[in-house]
Amino acid sequence: MAVAGGGVRMAFMEPINPSDFLATPAVEDWRLLSDGANAFFATASLAESVRLLEAIAAIPGIDEHPPAVDVRADGVTVRTVTFEPGFDGLSSRDLEVARAVSSAARALGCVADPSRLQSLLVIPGAPGGTNILPFWRAALDYDQRPDSPDEDLVDPRGRSTPFWFERMKEARGGVGAIHLAVWLPPEQARARIDAALAAGGHIVRDDFAPSWWTLADAAGNEVDISSIEGRI
Repeated sequence: MAVAGGGVRMAFMEPINPSDFLATPAVEDWRLLSDGANAFFATASLAESVRLLEAIAAIPGIDEHPPAVDVRADGVTVRTVTFEPGFDGLSSRDLEVARAVSSAARALGCVADPSRLQSLLVIPGAPGGTNILPFWRAALDYDQRPDSPDEDLVDPRGRSTPFWFERMKEARGGVGAIHLAVWLPPEQARARIDAALAAGGHIVRDDFAPSWWTLADAAGNEVDISSIEGRI
């Protein structure tokens, strides 16, 4: 429920379906993507973007359900979604955050531009009976999503692309259909490689080590464990 002054009150969390979210007044700036409710507000400079960030941070009650905010010189992207034990999706909290953020943006003259929004979902595939999820969990240092632990991995830091694992009738032919690069601080690379190998992966090539090692899961999908080491 909104409170006086454009703030938000987070005393309860009520799940809300996407159609109800979009039908609510004052959320016209927002679009629902794979990672929650998103809005992009255009700005004329980095200083203006920072002012919008400060206005969002000043919303009463915002720290009880803080959105993810990406600040750039040409605009600010805001995302809100609810993660609770046994629940991952939109809630009344996200609705109130969205309305309060839009109000703060309007007060500064920042106009929403939904055409700037996009999210990415990576979909590795494997035939039935081939469990590649543990490999990717280790290689990416991700968590299993609580409401779908056998299908989805998410970044516990809330920064990187989520993964959904496709159950295929037949294996892909030839080289794996996806190839990712995960960049890490050099001191973390070896531990990540060891974890991925222990989770069922194997090294495809290490010709470019220590800049990167290419590993693969049991279905042939590949990932480079990369760092700046050896490049400078």
